Amino acid sequence: MKKEHPEVSIILPCRNEELALPFCLKQIKKVIKKEKLNAEIIVSDSSADNSPKIAKKFKTILIKHDKEGYGNAYLEAFKIAKGKYIFMADCDGTYDFNEIPKFIKELKRGNDLILGNRFAGKMEKDSMPMSNRYLGNPILSGILRVFFHTKIKDSHTGMRAIKKQSLNLLNLKTIGMEFASEMIIKSIKKNLKIKEIPIDYHKRKGNSKLKPYRDAWKHIRFMLLYSPLFLFFIPGLILFFLGLISIIGLYFGSVNIFGIQLFYHPMFLSSSLIIIGYQLIIFSVFAKSYAINHLGETESKLMRKLYQIITLERVSIIGIITTIVGAVIYLIIFLKWIESGFPALNEIKNSILALTLITLGIQTIFSAFMLSILSIKEK
Repeated sequence: MKKEHPEVSIILPCRNEELALPFCLKQIKKVIKKEKLNAEIIVSDSSADNSPKIAKKFKTILIKHDKEGYGNAYLEAFKIAKGKYIFMADCDGTYDFNEIPKFIKELKRGNDLILGNRFAGKMEKDSMPMSNRYLGNPILSGILRVFFHTKIKDSHTGMRAIKKQSLNLLNLKTIGMEFASEMIIKSIKKNLKIKEIPIDYHKRKGNSKLKPYRDAWKHIRFMLLYSPLFLFFIPGLILFFLGLISIIGLYFGSVNIFGIQLFYHPMFLSSSLIIIGYQLIIFSVFAKSYAINHLGETESKLMRKLYQIITLERVSIIGIITTIVGAVIYLIIFLKWIESGFPALNEIKNSILALTLITLGIQTIFSAFMLSILSIKEK
């Protein structure tokens, strides 16, 4: 095994895998010898058992960082990986390392990221809990497909390979299980060529470190953070139009629902829906702008046109006009109150309308300035 200029870096994240690690390393050594691979083996370790001793015995490159987290294990290993191609897999006995040549072959064909699809290969009985096999993985992969317009079927596979030059484009940061999602999402955002290939999956040796509910939430949270359309825009649009339709109906008359007559009181709720929905829509624009200008996301034609239309001056003028209209409504109510000799006035509908317009106007003015700040591109 050549260590100075290896073509392939095989990285194994390891945390208390003394039962499975010898089996995995023997298999990897055989594959390297059989296929005459110019490869290095890196064990990225945070174990409290005998895993580090086993790694040394097999003469691997051992990184003893003792940092918890799936992502941490890979981030530490990437720092020293010298290979042109990076192969990654869990060392718990679930993956067949005879698959390594297939992954490298696909990278050499021009693909940037290769993912092993466990659901397209043979899955050993009891290798994956039923909840993960039929609920967790399909749901999370389904969310990824919807959010990021991809066809990936097994987004949480632990066996994958990537070109070193492609990996350097991703600027990966997450330290936990969500690292698996981050790699795919950022690869999609960077328009990298991704391919899935079928792999077999076996029962693990030793105890699982997976915490299904906590880890699933981490994946969902990360996907939401990188998809402002679903996190902010769609919920905001729904709330805004629910509020707008209901406030118009209530302002120009009363609404009857299931025989219950509604007057002006629900307008407070309608106003809240409009304001909250509008703010969420603005947040979606903020998030998208930040991703383009500071996270390296590719700018779409829609966003380019939006920047041309939504200038600081134009949006500020709209916000000022909206605020003035709301203030004029309040002024009319105030003058009417003075003319009437300061009695109790029934101007609740107009007051709610004025409050809503002023709030939207102020939101618009300062959001325009915030968007201008976020739109400043980094060199």
